[in-house]
Amino acid sequence: MAHGELYVEEFGWDTTFEALCARIVADYAAESDDPGHAAWIAELDGERVGCVFVVPGDDPGVAKLRILLVDQKARGRRLGYRLVAAALDFATAAGFERMQLWTNHPLAAARHVYLEHGFSLIREEPHHSFGVDLVGQTYELDLHARAAGAGVAHAQPVDTR
Repeated sequence: MAHGELYVEEFGWDTTFEALCARIVADYAAESDDPGHAAWIAELDGERVGCVFVVPGDDPGVAKLRILLVDQKARGRRLGYRLVAAALDFATAAGFERMQLWTNHPLAAARHVYLEHGFSLIREEPHHSFGVDLVGQTYELDLHARAAGAGVAHAQPVDTR
């Protein structure tokens, strides 16, 4: 399953998006043994239909949620919600204080998942990327507040190698 193929079809984005995803996955693979890195792959009938990654952010105590994707054929099953829940549980158990993510305005289904988990929009910036004009959006969630508000189960990362 390739992000690029799906986003070309759904949003008209060019191959630079697939290159960005490939860099994120390569960086993850190079650092996946380090604490604070985890990834989950959702499967349906033995086929990969979704993913999400967690990596340490640029600032201490901050985790980044990366490349959430649910394939069209698996949508409507709350896989995106469950993938993000696993990522949040992991980040909380790993000791991160906050989680951030960067997305773009056309990704409404993902935005719904983030808002459902309590993320808040903290910044928007127009940009031209992936062959189109977009509005980049940064969301953030206080993991301590989330943990205090609901019992957090500890998710285990899936070895994706």
